[in-house]
Amino acid sequence: MSPFYGTGRRHRPLCYTGPVNRKPLRDLENIVGKRWVLSHPEELLAYEYDATIERSLPMAVVLPGSAQEVAQVMQVANRWGIPVVARGAGTGLSGGAVPCRGSIVISTSRLNRILQIDPDNALAVVEPGVLNVDVSKAAAPYGLYYAPDPSSQKACTIGGNIAENAGGPHCLRYGTTTNHVLAVEVATAQGELMWLGSPLADAPGYDLTGVIVGSEGTLAIVTKAVLRLLPKPPAVITILAIFQEVEEASEAVSGIIAQGIVPAALEMLDRSAIEAVEGYIRAGYPPEAGAVLLIEVEGVEEEAHGEAQQVVAICREMNARDIRLGFTPEERERLWAGRKAALGALGRLAPHFYILDGVVPRTKLPQIMHQVYEICRRYGLQVANVLHAGDGNLHPNILFNESDPEAVRRVVECAAEILKACVEVGGSISGEHGIGYEKRNYMPWIFSRDDLEVMRLLKEAWDPRYLLNPQKIFPSAASPEDIAVPMRDITARLGPEAEI
Repeated sequence: MSPFYGTGRRHRPLCYTGPVNRKPLRDLENIVGKRWVLSHPEELLAYEYDATIERSLPMAVVLPGSAQEVAQVMQVANRWGIPVVARGAGTGLSGGAVPCRGSIVISTSRLNRILQIDPDNALAVVEPGVLNVDVSKAAAPYGLYYAPDPSSQKACTIGGNIAENAGGPHCLRYGTTTNHVLAVEVATAQGELMWLGSPLADAPGYDLTGVIVGSEGTLAIVTKAVLRLLPKPPAVITILAIFQEVEEASEAVSGIIAQGIVPAALEMLDRSAIEAVEGYIRAGYPPEAGAVLLIEVEGVEEEAHGEAQQVVAICREMNARDIRLGFTPEERERLWAGRKAALGALGRLAPHFYILDGVVPRTKLPQIMHQVYEICRRYGLQVANVLHAGDGNLHPNILFNESDPEAVRRVVECAAEILKACVEVGGSISGEHGIGYEKRNYMPWIFSRDDLEVMRLLKEAWDPRYLLNPQKIFPSAASPEDIAVPMRDITARLGPEAEI
């Protein structure tokens, strides 16, 4: 069971079947070695998709072993005019790592070293291919950890997290990736290496690190990162609150935040998600419940216990039918087990699911949840909701079977209508998954023409030839040079035998 990878209306078939011009490939092999350049179709299949509904074969995949090699690969790409797409673990959920036609994919899987843990300054220096969870493992002996924790943290990489400004359950209190990246080394579109940002607090100058974080690999490729580490809290309490209705759970979310309490995490699962989880791992969530909230508070002992008491009182006021608390790591792990297994459990309900990533003001959660159910009902589709409810980030998982082309069409249209509803109540089309290829044509819903033009100017300042991850972020009509000019350039340089 996995998110839908696509065979329907927006599926892009394998785009390259002819011979490859060997000249740029030989240049790449001279940099990284023949072993680390993949160009046969069967080798490229693993790189044609991420966890979305898009597919496309690149021209080649390169696996550099150092920042210098990344820069040299960019120099080759710049010389030949070939688009480049950086790829981490391929767990992205917006099509950001899907290669564009005829591109080179730079895989960061070999750039997987933790270069330094500095406990005195609470910093880590890592390469982009390091797994998210491994940073916290390396910092644990010093009583430190890395706060951003995407659900895929055991598989996703720091480079991909930086590209998408990834979030996670515990980002409600501590912020997303951008709040924990102090400096980055990047390879530019021209093949130069440079450091942006500073490990020092409040460094002067433009926040160029902030520009790179969340830019989805369209401005530069991160080759190293300096990450902020946090001390582990002395006390952590997990609260599971069970509600008969989603509306009651949603009101509890607003009530908790309205009291000035900012939990470390505030998650919600609805009845369909609970049904899947209970059939999968039997986490102890009542299958007849309408929704459950998982709330985690932390700090010094008195602070954590005081906030836990307030949270329990608010949940009871909002008609919670049962409340369970976990104080020890084992107790807390049992309460979290269902939430952590939720996406994997959806395979019990349908062969495929399409995960959305809308965000709305917390006070609009009851309204938008009602709309999500109504929209899915109209399209004849079942939905299971898993929410980062504390910050209004909802993840409707639309269940279907990709072998049914009509179902695929309805899923895509249903998803667009749900995201449009989020925008109409003052929200946005992405809370943490990014825009990528999947949602680029929705950008005019949230940005004016002038906004998009300023973004385009920023793109051109960093990457004037649109070689870095083209066809991403910008709506097709807003970026006329998005891919057409680079592709003409490739054809002119490589000749017709390339058939790109």
